Amino acid sequence: MDASQLLKGVLDVAVLAVVRDADGYGYDVVRRLRTAGLEEVGDASVYGTLRRLYQAGALTSYVVPSDEGPHRKYYAINDRGRSVLEDSTKTWRTFADTVDALLDRTGAAA
Repeated sequence: MDASQLLKGVLDVAVLAVVRDADGYGYDVVRRLRTAGLEEVGDASVYGTLRRLYQAGALTSYVVPSDEGPHRKYYAINDRGRSVLEDSTKTWRTFADTVDALLDRTGAAA
């Protein structure tokens, strides 16, 4: 199974979960996703997801000046984002439980 295809379907919820824990700028979010086990996540995919979630009103952003390079744009989850994350979490858990049950049933029949 190609993990990158699975990742495409859950990247929004993964990014929201990471930003829920702490505000972050693009590469920081990428690094935290990879540290959490999503090693195959691409930089461009995360940056695009952050922009899309921001445009959808699920994230806010602010700029933090940096003495060591360009200013960093941080993203923070807001009430709408928390609601999207809560709904997505319920959907994910139901889906994962269903697939687990199918796999367990299929494995028992073999």
